[in-house]
Amino acid sequence: MAANSERPQSPAPGAPAAAPRRKAGRHRGEGQWAMGHFTPLNGNEQVKKDDNGLNVRTRIETTYSKTGFDTIDPADLRGRMRWWGLYTQRKPGIDGGKTAILEPEELDDSYFMMRVRIDGGRLTTEQLRVIGEISQEFARGTADITDRQNIQFHWIRIEDVPEIWRRLEAVGLSSTEACGDTPRTILGSPVAGIAEDEIIDGSWAIDEIHRRYIGDPAYSNLPRKFKTAVSGSPLLDVVHEINDVAFVGVRHPEHGPGFDVWVGGGLSTNPKLGVRLGAWVPLEEVPDVFGGVISIFRDYGYRRLRNRARLKYLLADWGPEKFRQVLEDEYLKRGLTDGPGPEQPVERWRDHVGVHRQRDGRYYVGFAPRVGRVDGATLTKIAELAQEHDSGRLRTTAEQKMIILDVPRDRVDSLVAGLEALELQVNPSTFRRGTMACTGIEFCKLAIVETKARGAALIDELERRLPDFDEPLTININGCPNACARIQVADIGLKGQLVTDSDGNQVEGYQVHLGGALGLEAGFGRKVRGLKVTSAELPDYVERLLTRFQDQRTDGERFAQWVGRAAEGDLS
Repeated sequence: MAANSERPQSPAPGAPAAAPRRKAGRHRGEGQWAMGHFTPLNGNEQVKKDDNGLNVRTRIETTYSKTGFDTIDPADLRGRMRWWGLYTQRKPGIDGGKTAILEPEELDDSYFMMRVRIDGGRLTTEQLRVIGEISQEFARGTADITDRQNIQFHWIRIEDVPEIWRRLEAVGLSSTEACGDTPRTILGSPVAGIAEDEIIDGSWAIDEIHRRYIGDPAYSNLPRKFKTAVSGSPLLDVVHEINDVAFVGVRHPEHGPGFDVWVGGGLSTNPKLGVRLGAWVPLEEVPDVFGGVISIFRDYGYRRLRNRARLKYLLADWGPEKFRQVLEDEYLKRGLTDGPGPEQPVERWRDHVGVHRQRDGRYYVGFAPRVGRVDGATLTKIAELAQEHDSGRLRTTAEQKMIILDVPRDRVDSLVAGLEALELQVNPSTFRRGTMACTGIEFCKLAIVETKARGAALIDELERRLPDFDEPLTININGCPNACARIQVADIGLKGQLVTDSDGNQVEGYQVHLGGALGLEAGFGRKVRGLKVTSAELPDYVERLLTRFQDQRTDGERFAQWVGRAAEGDLS
């Protein structure tokens, strides 16, 4: 049937039957399947209708890996290959001023980023060793820990993708739906099942969600990406406020430990914090509730415009009361139990860095790479170091950190020394611990400025200039407005853009967001009118800002609180 036909098209498997057909308006509503609007209303929706993204794997294995990059169908190259964790990376030498000007084919290099899906951040030493070996053999040594607990390779050739998949899957890993309009990697507490203060272990729910929904064609054509988090930690360690759906550990006064349900969070260029549905869910019902929420997104989500296709827009229009009612009436077919919200965390840091006792008497050791940047050789050494110290398990965190679990007490000091020798700090400075950065212009086609190297250099400068600064502080650096590094919810958020320097030249720089937070008084940072900082000026600016904070703060006052009351002149 022609793509412009006004006759409703069949939905994906699992979608509800079409509602009675309504008279088409100028754009046929918002493209909601549940309203009978199945005709694709933009190019992305047409690509997904033409062929499910999951099907591209067969073409990669049987055709593209043999015939080469230049033979890849553009709809696969810049669309469906994301369903298997593959994005083309940025061609070297293209400056940030051309990011929004050039056509996709002009920005594309003939190499890929591959995202390894690590649900709950859970890794065995064998899995980490294989990731390190793949990095060294196929990815020029690259390996970045992301703020969604994944590990990303760069410089991947299409010819090598089938072999990489074979090696990953041999140890229980994959890149399935790590990108694309799919249910992406499920965040989980990196200390699930071991922390002494844990309210409830959500690991079973993460595994069951993965088993039921990941790779299922019924849930692989969503309006856009869908992000999930599950944690029973009182530290609120999975940034639940900015996920499409999140399950947060709470204790019900009558029913005991379970999860509080949050929906509709997300950042990008129009940030929104998730909201509570007011529902308490026992562990065994979490996968069902997840299925209901993702089905609402699939069926009622806005597909007309890509920039309104996230769940947060539907939630904003409906409100949490209607959302819960639809979830209960149309999808779960039963009511949910009312329940309490989570308590405020007692600790400022939520990354589990340092040495901590487990509930079984052993210890876990969290350490901080520099802005998530590691390499394959280092990952292999981390795996070997863990094994040498009687550990077989590791975790990644939502703060670009890593943890080694199950370390006997008498082996902790030796492990810490081994990590420090790899420049992986267990007792890092505030600046090493609190600075995150996205991929940036080095590899990302959306980026405008450098991030990883800039973040590493900033850490070095601040450690030298402010060696005694020990107040918890987050500095998040993003290469474009899309907020992959969560700039709006950082103490100091830096949004990459081109700015004019004192000589009138356009150079790399940042728009500054100040005083954002998650967990403690969650909210978005303050933008100071006209405040933009060049990359060269960045260390001077941050030093000046933090010095003023130290001079003006009251006893116990956090940076975000000071920003909220400071005069604009003190923030510039």
